[in-house]
Amino acid sequence: MPELPEVETVRRGLAPVLEGAVIARAQVNRPDLRWPFPERMAERLTGQRVERLRRRSKYILADLSSGETLIVHLGMSGRMIVSGGGARQAPGVFFHDHPAPEKHDHVVLDTEAGMRVTFNDARRFGAMDLVATDRAEAHWLLAGLGPEPLGNAFSDDHLARAFAGRRTPVKAALLDQRIVAGLGNIYVCEALFRSGISPLRHAGRIGRPRITRLVSDIREVLAEAIEAGGSSLRDYRQADGDLGYFQHNFRVYGREGEPCTTPGCGGIVRRKVQSGRSSFYCPDCQR
Repeated sequence: MPELPEVETVRRGLAPVLEGAVIARAQVNRPDLRWPFPERMAERLTGQRVERLRRRSKYILADLSSGETLIVHLGMSGRMIVSGGGARQAPGVFFHDHPAPEKHDHVVLDTEAGMRVTFNDARRFGAMDLVATDRAEAHWLLAGLGPEPLGNAFSDDHLARAFAGRRTPVKAALLDQRIVAGLGNIYVCEALFRSGISPLRHAGRIGRPRITRLVSDIREVLAEAIEAGGSSLRDYRQADGDLGYFQHNFRVYGREGEPCTTPGCGGIVRRKVQSGRSSFYCPDCQR
């Protein structure tokens, strides 16, 4: 499933196409994905100007001139495909001619400028909903989310309070979207490695200096991943069809049995399943 860097990369790829654009035609090709689409979704989208494109956790939010916000979740395999405009070039994005329709093109948005955004989702675990913009943060998908890890509300003070007295492993705590929004398995593994913290350590047993470093390392690994266009492991691609390449910079994730990359460590990366997810770590330099 795409994590925060992948969703933010998609948002940035869509922004030159959608922000300020009028949706001339919306096509909805099935009644549902993971959940049913909202009633009259195509009608409610058609003719609306996209005032702003933003992200909350792993969700893309498009604020519309109608006073509603379109909430998009990519699910396991969802892709937002940008096409049209011939050789038009936007910062970091090349737009191709419209491709032939595919079986899993579930929602298609055509703008007055001739651009097209297609939501393709082979596994159909993605989702879309419409909600009044002034009530978007209260939507059931967003209401319980913690602070954004790249925002000011995510701090060592916040994380220290969230970890206090917790006997749950720190890996599980960081994946709890109520504590911090948008973190997933890949980037938690990478941040914990950089901080020298074992994913098995109880969250409540991590001292304040290490929490301060962890906050910094989380921000750093996310920023680097966004700059690299995210990580392409299975289905994920950027909005222009390109692969992300942060997977080439993994220091621990997916490297079971390989030498630790910490200079002078000499340890071997291990994998342990925690709550159904693989944790990759070096037992020698992560304590």
